[in-house]
Amino acid sequence: MRRRYLTPTLAIAALLAILYGPLLLHWVDGWLHKSISIQHEYFSHGLLGLPFAAYIAWGKRSAWNGLPDRCYPLGLGLVGLASLMYLTRLPDWMNLSLPVMLVGLCLSLKAIAGMRLQAISLILVALATPNQLPYLIEPYILPLQQLIASVAGFLLVQLGLPVTVESIYLFVNGQTVEVAPHCAGLKMLFTSLYVALMLLYWTGAYRSRLRTGLFVGSTVAVSVVGNILRNALLSYFHGMGQDGAFAWLHESWGGDLYSALMLLTIILLLRLIQDRVPASLNLVVQSPSSSV
Repeated sequence: MRRRYLTPTLAIAALLAILYGPLLLHWVDGWLHKSISIQHEYFSHGLLGLPFAAYIAWGKRSAWNGLPDRCYPLGLGLVGLASLMYLTRLPDWMNLSLPVMLVGLCLSLKAIAGMRLQAISLILVALATPNQLPYLIEPYILPLQQLIASVAGFLLVQLGLPVTVESIYLFVNGQTVEVAPHCAGLKMLFTSLYVALMLLYWTGAYRSRLRTGLFVGSTVAVSVVGNILRNALLSYFHGMGQDGAFAWLHESWGGDLYSALMLLTIILLLRLIQDRVPASLNLVVQSPSSSV
């Protein structure tokens, strides 16, 4: 039984490694050395998510082998589509061909049951695949940029600094700071929600709608508040002429440390929610007692 599954599985794995190994190495190198486009940096959470997705899929190998071999016709179409996308040699199409190929293989080998079994791994891969989505939604986050600029300016005023806020610009001590789209915390929001998804699955908290909703809402709040504080610090450093501190937090490992602290906060929030919030709210309706 095992030998019957072994050869096709190894052949498919080897083919995927040959096709997508160089592509994945390109992603990882770009994320680690920030040598990839700004839009693609938004997906650097794949450094955590892709190994986690592979780990989950590997853990389900027995259940996968236990499913009957059944080909869903749509799967073959998706495999063909992914192959065409890959052959275009266009970066975005090649990137997106990976999740399309994986979904197509699941449907081709194990039909709907196989795709359901590997659903979380497929979702993690798809959400870590670099694409142009950040570029497409950047024009719509102007209200968030204005909110961050206004609150950051308010915080600096409390410190006694001369600050003027105009839309997304802060003028601190005659220095101009712009809350650009990529500085509005969109990347950190993507990363936070992605890590939240991983944590919900890992802990099993996703089984509770109450805990899931509260945790996702708290994750968004932590990301927005954390980015407001970061922009306030950057504006302070730039306005006070502390260029070294500004570069450390904006471009160097200070920004990575700040992001790590925010993710640690998210982890602690989930632990707190699991400890203090019930899995569900049971509302007991008491009927009025009848008078005798």
